Amino acid sequence: MTTTQTPVHNSETLDTVKHGLPVTIITGFLGSGKTTLLNHILTNQQGVKTAVLVNEFGEIGIDNELIIKTDDSMVELNNGCICCTINDDLVNAVYKVLEREDKIDYLVVETTGLADPLPVALTFLGTELRDLTRLDSIVTMVDCANFSLDLFNSEAANSQIAYGDIIVLNKTDLVDEADVDALEIRIRDLKKGSRILRTTKSEVPLPLILSVGLFESDKYFDSHESHHDHHEHHDHDHDCHDPHCTDEHHHHHHHEHSNHLENDGFTSVSFQCDRPLNIRKFQYFLDNQISDNVFRAKGIMWFDESPSRHVFHLSGKRFTIEDEEWNGREKKNQLVLIGQNLDHEKLLQQLEKCVCLPSDNRGKGFGK
Repeated sequence: MTTTQTPVHNSETLDTVKHGLPVTIITGFLGSGKTTLLNHILTNQQGVKTAVLVNEFGEIGIDNELIIKTDDSMVELNNGCICCTINDDLVNAVYKVLEREDKIDYLVVETTGLADPLPVALTFLGTELRDLTRLDSIVTMVDCANFSLDLFNSEAANSQIAYGDIIVLNKTDLVDEADVDALEIRIRDLKKGSRILRTTKSEVPLPLILSVGLFESDKYFDSHESHHDHHEHHDHDHDCHDPHCTDEHHHHHHHEHSNHLENDGFTSVSFQCDRPLNIRKFQYFLDNQISDNVFRAKGIMWFDESPSRHVFHLSGKRFTIEDEEWNGREKKNQLVLIGQNLDHEKLLQQLEKCVCLPSDNRGKGFGK
């Protein structure tokens, strides 16, 4: 589905001097479709200029034909939109958008998949940004095929539902309608009065999520004290024992991380190696070894049997591997696994067993 409608404006929405730039926060658990929704927003603008703040815009994969200019932390698109990375400070990233000469109509902020959205909301409500921006709504993406409050046992996942003004039940094509109905009932029990939408591939009509005016700031200040202490969360990485493999240490310094991460036991394991992997061994790892508490994985994969660069995504038990060209980039494997109560050493040992020496028998691809 593509939307040809323009988000509904009224005089209050356009009066950004008085009411501030409208802000939509997109949250949702790992693999729920946040990045796909951002792509959908950026590629379906109808004369509306949107700024998108993300943790790493390289993951969005914006069509090259849309990009007209890029620098270290910003991409400008030919439809008037811009895309910025949140490097260290969300407030500074917002100021960078506000200080631009060309007027922006909307600001969309994507949280990380493990984030409680409340600290992000409080950044707009409790700092100097409150006079320059207007929090419009919090949109929570839900992966119907993988979401379970019981399975995740996660305060962050609960908070994403509890603070969501609009809850998008995504990937409905992957589950039975009765399961979607049951999930909606559970969500309505948890968040009474929320607007619930159903969709596939994050294709939500933009007027349903932008400039909807659903955010009610009063109810959030009541929760401020219980969420006041949030800290920077560091992923826990371990060294790979293969001398050709190294750990890739990822530190996140974003406002949206809260102490829920530590309470929930979420960590990530990073694996990097300058040798190829054996396809069959990696397939065996995915089919038989990877633990159930790995909820999300993504990376760039180099297989000995294939000349292509492979972009790997895993959500729950589903994964995709897309082929593209290396285009002169250094061949190496880079993989991040995210989950709850992970056995880091065991996962790394299993991945190391997939590593092989480069051979001349390459180029056959999968299944050969």
